[in-house]
Amino acid sequence: MGVQADLAAFSALSCTGLAVTTALLIGDSARVEDVQEIDPDWVSDQARVVLEDMTMAAFKVGALTNIEQVAAIAEILSDYPDAPLILDPFSSRLPDLPDDDAEELLTAVRQLLVPQATLLMLSQVELGRLAETWREGADDTLESDVEHLLALGCEFVLVTGTAAGSPQGDAAAPNTLANTLFGADGMISHDAWQHLPGPFLGAGGTLSAAITAFMARGADVPEAVAAAQEYTVGALAHAQRYGMGKFVPNRFFHLLTTAADMQ
Repeated sequence: MGVQADLAAFSALSCTGLAVTTALLIGDSARVEDVQEIDPDWVSDQARVVLEDMTMAAFKVGALTNIEQVAAIAEILSDYPDAPLILDPFSSRLPDLPDDDAEELLTAVRQLLVPQATLLMLSQVELGRLAETWREGADDTLESDVEHLLALGCEFVLVTGTAAGSPQGDAAAPNTLANTLFGADGMISHDAWQHLPGPFLGAGGTLSAAITAFMARGADVPEAVAAAQEYTVGALAHAQRYGMGKFVPNRFFHLLTTAADMQ
């Protein structure tokens, strides 16, 4: 549902999305039962054909399944340095890889894709997993991990699911989480949101797709992150459970509001 969900979010935000598939999933709204990886040459061919036909305003790269795919995508993106890249490389939907394979894949993402990213988006837990590929001590902080990623060449890092208290130490409202945006000069924004009951299918993907769409339309990173969070909260607030699994964000919720206003 990742590709379908991204295309829906792009369409809802007045963008035309073109997809390159890296894996086929057998799954439903509750779980993924199996994954069929796409050959890296096929991934490259999909991308090259589309890119030779049309101009891209922004790129989003989601979760990848093997090192060869990472290398192929990194090579393609290196030919388009002027288009913003939003990198959202984690997915809880995919089965866990063996520890050695997972570390190699994360290392490849860090070395090949993070330096090209305009914005890297990941949760605080995912940041910790990625940081294990370079950490030597146990005293590293979220801020130092982010600084490491920015030093690699990534322009901005958005960490989701951080503590919702203010940077000044003020207590957070009950049942809130925050998303914190960092840039070269440190923290740029720290936005607290009411935690909505779920579970949701693709909440993070909705956010990164919305950021991509707003940047494709010309917004800078802080503006795109702010607008995308508002959009995602609306999509989650109007989510529905269509099957027996998780709630699916309603990426066209604003059309419901428009229709109601017209009645």
